[in-house]
Amino acid sequence: MKALVKTAPGPGLSLVDVPEPAVGPGEVKLRVLRTGICGTDLHIDAWDGWSARTIKAPLVLGHEFVGRVVEVGAAVTKVREGDLVSGEGHLVCGTCRNCRAGRRHLCARTIGLGVHTDGAFAEYAVIPEQNAWVHSHPLDLDIAAIFDPFGNAVHTALSFPVLGEDVLVTGAGPIGLMAAAIAKHAGARHVVITDVSEHRLDLARKLGVDVALDVSGAKVADVYPVLAMTEGFDVGMEMSGQPSALREMIANMTNGGKIAMLGLPATEIPVDFAAVVQKMITLKGIYGREMFETWYAMSVLLQGGLDLAPVITHRFHHTEHERAFATARAGNCGKVVLDWES
Repeated sequence: MKALVKTAPGPGLSLVDVPEPAVGPGEVKLRVLRTGICGTDLHIDAWDGWSARTIKAPLVLGHEFVGRVVEVGAAVTKVREGDLVSGEGHLVCGTCRNCRAGRRHLCARTIGLGVHTDGAFAEYAVIPEQNAWVHSHPLDLDIAAIFDPFGNAVHTALSFPVLGEDVLVTGAGPIGLMAAAIAKHAGARHVVITDVSEHRLDLARKLGVDVALDVSGAKVADVYPVLAMTEGFDVGMEMSGQPSALREMIANMTNGGKIAMLGLPATEIPVDFAAVVQKMITLKGIYGREMFETWYAMSVLLQGGLDLAPVITHRFHHTEHERAFATARAGNCGKVVLDWES
């Protein structure tokens, strides 16, 4: 089968022939239909310091995907051949304290699909049955392919109640865009999103945010008179990993405000913790999805009319992977999807 592989240490990926994976007990085999390109994939392609420390080549990349089940292993009880499945890319141990308590997203021995073990940038992929989310309602394949980052957005956006609240989202990358759309769909009074990319801010406007603010020339506080706000934001979602964004968010939270942080900083961030204490602000770190409550919420949101179509801006056949990765890296895009059908 064809697969997109990091064949050796160093920059670049290769579309090569590799053996089809065999299905084992408790596993399901998928014919991959669509995959989404993630920032992690870009890091592995570029072979930065994190990749050099983490990735062991050869490795099939990819953890955002949807496929059709073509084979099930012994002991599989619920997933059936023909099911349309998206995959949870965090493979947990099942035996640690958090796993046994039902908090699988907190497993300390998590293995990342497409990072620590072969992933789904291939014609076929094998995953544990417990990591397969079967779609029981009709769903666009491109949307089904990005359930992984969509789950990050849902986990972040619904960490704190947003109904009737004023919400600030810093960072209009694909996950930030989805989080803003979710907050608005869930009943937030005002949703403000910030970035320095006019292209991505325009995507945010298409998703229905109240204000999409270019912070290269404006301050968050500038939106207060526009939205008749006086006391700051109730809920913050930091998606950028930028130090200035977190500091600006803390400065603009109301007393008792709550911040969910998904953006992963590249360096340590100096923070005004006196403001955090004096305003009694809650900071919560977010990583991945709550398995599988978040997945349930994702399906319900889409069935309830949440429209993520504007987030997907580019589609390429998998044989055009170089163009696809270049597009994703350039940043003037939302989600970039690869088609793996013949």
